[in-house]
Amino acid sequence: MKRTILFLVLMSMLGITKASTDNRYHLGFNDAEKAEFLSEMRQMLTSIQQITLGIGTGDKAMIIKAARYSGNRMARATPQSVKDKTPVSFEQIGGPTHMLFEALAINAAEVDENDADELKDLAELTGELMRNCLACHAAFTVN
Repeated sequence: MKRTILFLVLMSMLGITKASTDNRYHLGFNDAEKAEFLSEMRQMLTSIQQITLGIGTGDKAMIIKAARYSGNRMARATPQSVKDKTPVSFEQIGGPTHMLFEALAINAAEVDENDADELKDLAELTGELMRNCLACHAAFTVN
């Protein structure tokens, strides 16, 4: 939270344009980039939903598949034009978020799906991942 506030203060001090009714940093995508970016965000949300369902049902394969979909594979597939318009502060949240998806997949592969404590650990890691999602959505917008 402190980083988000610091980021917003720095952006305002530097005079970076923000929407007048929204204090978040506008990423400035064109329509095609915006569509691609929002599609990725929806996929990440779908991955979170599938991970959560997989943890709740003890379905290790579901967790791994969903986590891998939003991990490094997604980061590598992001169009360069989108990457070029994201500031370093966005990348400092986005990169670690994709890595947390990868860590979740690796950890899920190691768990005994019948061990409640191990599933709880996956749930906690999912919560950590979602903190990154929340921080990003609090700081940036495409609208």
